[in-house]
Amino acid sequence: MKQTLTSRDGTPASRFAFGTMQFGGKADKAASRAMFDACIDAGITHFDTAHVYTDGASETILGTCIKAQRDRLIIATKAAYTGGAGRENLITSAETSRKRLQIDTLDVLYLHRFDPDTDLNESFETFAELKAKGHIRHIGLSNFAAWQTVKAAGIAAKFGLEIAVIQPMYNLAKRQAEVEIMPMADDLNILVAPYSPLGGGLLTGKYSSGGAGRLTEDDRYNARYGLAQMHETAAAMVALRAELGVHPATLAVAWVAAHPTGPSPIISARSVAQLMPSLDALDYVMTDALYARIAALSPTPPPATDRLEEQA
Repeated sequence: MKQTLTSRDGTPASRFAFGTMQFGGKADKAASRAMFDACIDAGITHFDTAHVYTDGASETILGTCIKAQRDRLIIATKAAYTGGAGRENLITSAETSRKRLQIDTLDVLYLHRFDPDTDLNESFETFAELKAKGHIRHIGLSNFAAWQTVKAAGIAAKFGLEIAVIQPMYNLAKRQAEVEIMPMADDLNILVAPYSPLGGGLLTGKYSSGGAGRLTEDDRYNARYGLAQMHETAAAMVALRAELGVHPATLAVAWVAAHPTGPSPIISARSVAQLMPSLDALDYVMTDALYARIAALSPTPPPATDRLEEQA
């Protein structure tokens, strides 16, 4: 993992991050606190939220959890999923997030998605202003394509800024990030913190046994993971679990973390029981042979070139 993020007291980012999207939603305050404590016990120092998660409850609950050890933790949030990436929206969002989290400085503030209608010069001039005020420490990009990230990095440099971290979607069923996003970030020394390493729970096999989760509750996730090949991959992961005696969530998260570019996957859950197999991946030894075997369970995306005859 690229150690591009540290906390206020210099503590490095943990190997995994924990995403609090369920705080205040599927996880009430007690369940959220229990998951936070389990993450702390496992050595997690990097926590991720967003302005729009659970109508602000995610940031508010996380803010309560971090009070006792704020300086050793990296707290990341996101702005501009709605309302555009213009100056007023970014400033308003950042201020709201600081208040909810009860912190003076956001360790990372992401643009939550690319805004084609706002000049990135305006966005990064605003980031520079927020950083000069001490309101943010690092800048991140979420859901940006590789070309969008490179464009943003060039504009950020004009304002004396760098892109520290990006968040693409990445898991065994959704491997497009391997083509350009991860190699690009590796070359530019940007930390990759991929979200959805379990594919919305698909790779745990719970849906094949009638379980509920994002794919049954959210039409976007149902469409995102609707291809038959993805469900075949999930079934193969479950079969591998039976052979190896390892939870498929552990295998799925460990596989993402073992990518040669060293990403830092964002794990998440609704309860401690659901979280533990993902935390177990912190200590799971993923051999090269097993990594290749798991990779073979899903199609490898084609390279980003029209000269396929030159590929080995």
